[in-house]
Amino acid sequence: MTSAELARPSRKQRVRTLWISDVHLGTRDCQAEHLSQFLKGYHADRIYLVGDIIDGWKLRGGMYWPQAHTNVIRRLLTMSKRGTEVIYVTGNHDEFLRRYSKLILGNIQLVDEAVHVTADGRHLLVIHGDQFDVITRYHRWLAFLGDSAYEFTLTLNRWLNHWRARYGYGYWSLSAYLKHKVKTAVSFISDFEEAIAHECVKRELHGVVCGHIHHAEIRKVGEVDYLNCGDWVESCTALIEHWDGTIELYRLADAQAREAQRKAELAKVAELA
Repeated sequence: MTSAELARPSRKQRVRTLWISDVHLGTRDCQAEHLSQFLKGYHADRIYLVGDIIDGWKLRGGMYWPQAHTNVIRRLLTMSKRGTEVIYVTGNHDEFLRRYSKLILGNIQLVDEAVHVTADGRHLLVIHGDQFDVITRYHRWLAFLGDSAYEFTLTLNRWLNHWRARYGYGYWSLSAYLKHKVKTAVSFISDFEEAIAHECVKRELHGVVCGHIHHAEIRKVGEVDYLNCGDWVESCTALIEHWDGTIELYRLADAQAREAQRKAELAKVAELA
C-alpha cells in the first residue's frame, strides 16, 4: 500500500441501515463525541434509534447537557434532512416519549417498536427490550436501584481507567467484566435473550434487533437471529446492514485498532520514502 493510498481521506460509507441504542444523552458517561464521529462516517438510507437515546431518568434529578450531546441531536437531524429515514424506538429511560408514539415529523418517526425487512428478506422485530425485563416491568424500584448501582460502577470504572492510563495500561471495562463473570448477570442476559427470542417465534419473525442490556451481540438463539446494538456509554457499538442484507457489529475499539495500524503503516512507508 502506497503512502498516498494510506493518507487518502476516507469517504462516507454508504450503507442500507444503522442501529444504535442506549446512548443515554444527559449523563456524564455518554460517549457523545465518539457517536458523532461514527455517524459522520456513514450515509444510511435508514437509522433506527433503539431506545434510551435520551436519559429521562437522569434528567429528572438535574440538567447535564454539554454541547457534545447537542451535536449528536444536530447530526441526526442533518442526516434526516439529507434523506435518511430516522426511526426512534422508545425505551424505558426515554419512556416519557411513549405518549407521542406514532408521531411523524418529516423523515423522523417515533414508535414503540417496528419490523425491519432486510435486503435478503428477513423480518426483524426492532424493540428496545425493556418489555422483556421482569425487573423493569414489575419491580420499578429495583430497576431504579440497579440503575444507581450501575452508575456507581461507571464512576468507579472512570477512576480506575484514569489510573490505568497514567501507568500505560489500555482501557478496561469493569462493568463488562462483572456482567460476564457474575453468575446472576450472566443468567439475566440469558433469560432476556430467551424471552425476546420466544416473542419472535410467536410473531413468526426471523429475528430481533434490541438494546437495553448494554451487551452487544450477534448470535442465534434457537432459530432466531438475535442482534443487540450494545451501547454508547462503555462499549460504543452499533449494527450496520450492508446492501446484501448482511449485518455487521461495529465496535469502536476495533475501529481504533485498525486506525492505529493504518497510521503505523503510513509512518513505515514515510520512513522508506
